[in-house]
Amino acid sequence: MDRHYILFDTPERDELYPFTHTRPVAEIRTGILTIREKWEKWLETGPLSSFTAEYLQAKFPLQKAPPGTVTVLLNGHLLPSADLVGTISAMEPGQELYKNGRLLAKLISGDDFFAPATLVRLEFEGDIRRVDRPWDIVQHNDAALRDDFALLTKGRKSAPVSPTNQVVNPEQIFLEPGARVECSVLNAATGPIYIGKNAEIMEGNLVRGPFAMGEGAVLKMGSRIYGATTLGPRCVAGGEIKNTVFFAHSNKGHDGYLGDAVIGEWCNLGANTSCSNMKNNAREVRIWMEAKQEYWSAGTKCGVLMGDFSRCGINTMFNTGTVVGVSCNVFGGNFPPKYLPSFSWGGAGLTDRYRLEEALRDADAWMRLKGAGLQEADREILTRIFRG
Repeated sequence: MDRHYILFDTPERDELYPFTHTRPVAEIRTGILTIREKWEKWLETGPLSSFTAEYLQAKFPLQKAPPGTVTVLLNGHLLPSADLVGTISAMEPGQELYKNGRLLAKLISGDDFFAPATLVRLEFEGDIRRVDRPWDIVQHNDAALRDDFALLTKGRKSAPVSPTNQVVNPEQIFLEPGARVECSVLNAATGPIYIGKNAEIMEGNLVRGPFAMGEGAVLKMGSRIYGATTLGPRCVAGGEIKNTVFFAHSNKGHDGYLGDAVIGEWCNLGANTSCSNMKNNAREVRIWMEAKQEYWSAGTKCGVLMGDFSRCGINTMFNTGTVVGVSCNVFGGNFPPKYLPSFSWGGAGLTDRYRLEEALRDADAWMRLKGAGLQEADREILTRIFRG
């Protein structure tokens, strides 16, 4: 019987704010691909949909199973692996898979996903990787980059690398058609380097893997990139970057340092924006968890975590573990607060709030710079976040 796969958010999705304010968990990017794209590649299936918060469904509609198929519910926090995919593929309808008391997958008939039912409970014995909190995105990025590189390049041949470049470990460098790289150093001895379709590395860049650029992304001249770093589709980056994930369509086009950071979609960082990723007493970095209204430990390294549609002015200095919500406009000469709620306006001593209509107008303007525009579903999501 054919299978229909659906990725589901768990109630803990709010622990991934600000990123899950605007997307299902499975739309988070770590490595080269989003979680959803990973599952599509591993399962060799068409586009998957998500069972997520109601206000997100207009933009991310749920596709229910056609008649006569089995619905396979997959935990959207999970990164797929050969062991996990093999176990789920061997499951039968009426079975559910758990790890340490947490649901990983469930096979059912019909559309009543979470109705009470007598199911055979299986325990997964292998290791798993999950994205449960914002800093997991960068902490998993090294392994996820390597896995995605192997998945995307298996049995394929790279486009040629220009002889103007200095290359180390060329078998771990892959250029998609239309990718352009000139007069740069590509060192894949420390991990693979993946350059997406029509992406460009300008002259004079120093790149150490693992590193990935999505389709249409640009790395500007004279940048220094340390692994594990991901530039999502149509991002523009420059300066010094280490172990950072850009989701898509965002810009850090000038000098400045980002380390152990996550930047959402449609963000813009002004020239010389920098973040601290480690406290100068080397103690744990504590992150403000919006949904819990308390600080949680993120380990000893964590940079800025910036939600979609947020921007900062030139020379912005983000303190260690700063959280910037959705649609913030950050500016000023001093350190901003370590937590800026969505629709914040200003910097140090922040008292103002972005007016909704102006925030929507400005988000649309930034999207139009990259040939897109704010859709009605985007407006509804941002309005919902604004109104709480």
